[in-house]
Amino acid sequence: MNVILAAALTAIGLFGGILALLETGRRIGARRMAADGKGPRAGMAAVEGAVFGLMGLMIAFTFSGAAARFDVRRQLITEEANDIGTAWLRLDLLPAAAQPALRDSFRRYVDLRLEVYRTLPDFDAAMAALDRCTTVQAEIWAQAVAASRENPSPAAMLLLPALNQMFDITTTRTMAAKIHPPVIIFATLVALTLISALLAGYGMAAAKTRSWVHMLGFAVVMAATVYIIMDLEHPRMGLINIHETDQVLVDLRHSMK
Repeated sequence: MNVILAAALTAIGLFGGILALLETGRRIGARRMAADGKGPRAGMAAVEGAVFGLMGLMIAFTFSGAAARFDVRRQLITEEANDIGTAWLRLDLLPAAAQPALRDSFRRYVDLRLEVYRTLPDFDAAMAALDRCTTVQAEIWAQAVAASRENPSPAAMLLLPALNQMFDITTTRTMAAKIHPPVIIFATLVALTLISALLAGYGMAAAKTRSWVHMLGFAVVMAATVYIIMDLEHPRMGLINIHETDQVLVDLRHSMK
């Protein structure tokens, strides 16, 4: 299942679950008050504070982590564009006869790098494009090594380290796209949210009527927050994305005349 669809379904289910548990907690509290006629018992505020505090900590932890990974992924796109641009400029150090073939390979390589991420969330197509990138990497390296041997000057040898860095950044970007918190983190966040809803509903039992503003507001805010966190973790598939950052690679490709 598409992860963003799963995130949307999780948010919708969480919204309904929060409302249900708010009402359940309210009814449980109302029955207890009707049975013994007492208000909140001693120690309940401490328990509620601990649960709500833990929920806030979990939200802060998951949100800050997702935002940090989002920024890293954007930064890596710029780094890759810089690495490719550096290697492209250093092609001028090779003999003129060796440059046309390498420049054609570079153009195909950048086109494939853009295709890898444009095809998402079609993972099969993305992996196929990534495999073709690896093939073109081997071609570029073989061509550069052969050209450097024909003209073994220190200037020509500067190209090889630039190519190595250009290839390494692809692995870094691939791994950065796969790094996410364990599923248990999100499961704990959802569980804490539902438990907090139950406790909040219990605390509303003293009111004679339901406060739909508070109930709906709490449900919407919590469900939206969880969705945003999950959306940030997959910036190629949801409402929050990094497609505009790809423009640096597009501009680089247009400059490869």
